[in-house]
Amino acid sequence: MWDNHRTLHILANGIFTLAALIAVFVISPSVINLPIFTLNEVSVGGINNINGEFKHVKREQINSIISSEVAGSFFTVDLDKISNAFEKLPWVRTASVRRYWPQSLEVVLEEHVALARRDNLALVNIHGEVFNAVTDKWLPAFTGPVENSHEVARQYVVFRKLLKPLQQIIIQVDFSPRRAWRIHTKNGIVLELGREQVEARLELYVSAHGYIISQFKQPVTYVDLRYQNGFSVRTLDANRQHSRNPSLKKVV
Repeated sequence: MWDNHRTLHILANGIFTLAALIAVFVISPSVINLPIFTLNEVSVGGINNINGEFKHVKREQINSIISSEVAGSFFTVDLDKISNAFEKLPWVRTASVRRYWPQSLEVVLEEHVALARRDNLALVNIHGEVFNAVTDKWLPAFTGPVENSHEVARQYVVFRKLLKPLQQIIIQVDFSPRRAWRIHTKNGIVLELGREQVEARLELYVSAHGYIISQFKQPVTYVDLRYQNGFSVRTLDANRQHSRNPSLKKVV
């Protein structure tokens, strides 16, 4: 190609023309602000939203931000300012803004997907990130140091999968400052997992669940799985259920 003088001439002219146009736009504000570059369309879409509708972000919120933050021409509009405004909405995790030649902007929003509640003060999304928003949806609770929310979220998903064969729903996961795990299930059982081999211990509980139920006539309220060669089970004494007095038995 480099031996073809005609091709080189056309390429050189194209580069020169492009450079000249860029120079004109940079140097001349009058060109930048021509009506042809006035923004007249802003499209807003979402990641994984259904039928173009958001689950939590309201159309009124979107319109308000567009009205207040979209200003200037195609070249002068502040994309960072717009994305920052959208990311201040409670349910927006990320916002990306792109220009589309010559008069349009595209905004793509990613909403938080709530996974759990955090100490009744905030929510945790599926990425383990803590955010402040309001929802009426039932969610399990995470307790423990906030800085460990990512780890708790990941472990919760594993715990939930392991308990699925028993159809036991986790309502709370406790993670102590000493890194000890405890699970509360919807049917009133507390599973003490400790700090080591927590998944193996939970698998032991799942495999022994039928045996546990068959051995105890009273409702099981607590299973301590921290033993090396077994576990202990606490039940409500059938004769004392009115006083909620527990009894404890070790199973080897």
